[in-house]
Amino acid sequence: MINFTCSSEPVLIAAGKATLAGVLELPPNPSGMIVCPQESGSRRLWPRNNYLANELRRAGLATLSLDLLGMNEDGGEKHRSDIALLGTRLAAAADWLAAEPETKKLALGLFGSGSDAAAALQLAASLADRIAAVVSRGGRPDLAGPDALARVRAPTLLIVGEENRALIEFNRQALDQLSCEKDLALIRGATYLFEEHRIQQEVARLAARWFKGYFGNSKMAS
Repeated sequence: MINFTCSSEPVLIAAGKATLAGVLELPPNPSGMIVCPQESGSRRLWPRNNYLANELRRAGLATLSLDLLGMNEDGGEKHRSDIALLGTRLAAAADWLAAEPETKKLALGLFGSGSDAAAALQLAASLADRIAAVVSRGGRPDLAGPDALARVRAPTLLIVGEENRALIEFNRQALDQLSCEKDLALIRGATYLFEEHRIQQEVARLAARWFKGYFGNSKMAS
C-alpha cells in the first residue's frame, strides 16, 4: 500500500429515465477501474463500502462508488430485487466510463454485494470483452442464473462470511456454474455484515489482490 493524493469528483450518470449519483476517485497512474455499487437503498454513506473503496485506491486502483438507485427513487424492495434493472444501470456506468478520457483505457472490474453481485455477473456475461474481473462480497451470485454464470469469462472471486452457512451454499452453487477462473474465499468469524475492522481489512486485501492480479498492466481497448 502507498500514500498518495487522490482526485475525487462527484458524477451523475444517466441510466434510462434515472439519474445515478456517484463519486469517481482516481489515484495516480491507476492500474484499473473498479465499479463499486453501494448496496441498493444504502446510498453512498455506508461505512464498510467507503472503507473498501478507499483501500482499493490505496492499492492503486481507481473507483467509481455508485448508487444504483436513481436520485428520486426510494430503497424499496422493488428496486433492490430487480437484478435486470440493476444490471442495466451497471451497464450505463460501464458505458460512461468507456467514454471518459481519464478512464476509457483502464481495465474494468466490478465489485458487488447482495443482489448487486448477481447484476455484476450478468453484466460480465454480456460484456465478456470489457469486464476484466469480478469480486462478490456476501453476494447472491446464484441469482444471476445458470445461463449467465456459464457465459462469464472474467475471473470471479466470491467472498463469504464463514458463519453464514446459507449464503455459503448459494455461493457454492454459483461457483459450480461458473466456467471462468474462479475462487471461493471464506472469511473466518464473518457473518453477512462484515462489520469488524479485521474482517473489512481481509475483504479489501483479497479484493485488491484479485483485481490487480488479473489487471496487470493491461488497458482496455479504446
